[in-house]
Amino acid sequence: QLQLVESGGGLVQPGGSLTLSCAASGFTLDDYTIRWFRQAPGKEREGVSCISSSGGSTNYADSVKGRFTISRDNAKNTVYLQMNSLKPEDTAVYYCAATTIYRCSDRVTLYSNYSWGQGTRVTVSS
Repeated sequence: QLQLVESGGGLVQPGGSLTLSCAASGFTLDDYTIRWFRQAPGKEREGVSCISSSGGSTNYADSVKGRFTISRDNAKNTVYLQMNSLKPEDTAVYYCAATTIYRCSDRVTLYSNYSWGQGTRVTVSS
């Protein structure tokens, strides 16, 4: 059974850093494009970052560009999101999602075409 498990969330002060992990089980991540999404209270889910199956292509939302870095270790079947210079507006539940249907260059995607993790909560507050 395909399963994604996020970890690494928590409470951090503004300007701090966190690294989120997305570990896959029941399948091999090698063939999957992975996206990180987030959903803040009262707001719609938004895409944060994407990495291609090979890791050769990545993209970021403008709001996190220069602060977040996505990477993957296919040998460990895990994708990471390094988050630096965190701001209160980064507070959200972060989800990783896997798909073989979309590439990172696809701007319009359907959530139903992803396999999702359960999410990990990030709170940025002093």
